[in-house]
Amino acid sequence: MKKTLPILLFAGFCLVAPLATAMNLMVGNFSGGDLEDWQSKSFQGMTRYRLVVQEGRQVLEAESQRAASGLVREIRVDLEKRPNLNWSWRVNNVLTGIDERTKTGDDYPARVYVIVSGGIAFWRTRTLIYVWSSLQPTGSMWKNAYTDNACVMALQSGKAAGWVSERRNVRADLNRCFDDDITAIDAVAIMTDTDNSQQEATAWYGDIFFSIE
Repeated sequence: MKKTLPILLFAGFCLVAPLATAMNLMVGNFSGGDLEDWQSKSFQGMTRYRLVVQEGRQVLEAESQRAASGLVREIRVDLEKRPNLNWSWRVNNVLTGIDERTKTGDDYPARVYVIVSGGIAFWRTRTLIYVWSSLQPTGSMWKNAYTDNACVMALQSGKAAGWVSERRNVRADLNRCFDDDITAIDAVAIMTDTDNSQQEATAWYGDIFFSIE
């Protein structure tokens, strides 16, 4: 059950920082040094999250040594107004010898969650998980090994040379995953975890924000 907690939790770099405009909704202002609204959730040990300066910009660093913990921010986002989630990320290494579609292989050097709360009906909570996969091909999609209410999308695969920027239409991706036009999300989370594989991983996350385009 440990890996399902981010999914059920709310039942009850950009290397150049984006402009703070009415068109953007900032979720993770790491370049501004702001972690106030993020809560730590541990499942097995503690991944270390800290703000660091890399290539002249402040970003969030995650270091996992056989641990699994994440950072979660509760934030209601109207996907009819701002459907696009933007962020950048980088990994130092990927994991070896695992099958990410199984419970024993459910580890990732980096992942970003969007969570749709089921309210008191916690079993109806749905989660979309964007992952930097170690072995699955880019563009692949599968159900999380712990619950059918979580959908995993591999946006990157294997080790990359540097920062990668992402922009995803969350409303469209949720529809693709769950065949339902979901118009709002309730939380965003990030996690770097290696507890199942008993390996180590380091990743970095840039600012996270929702936009109209």
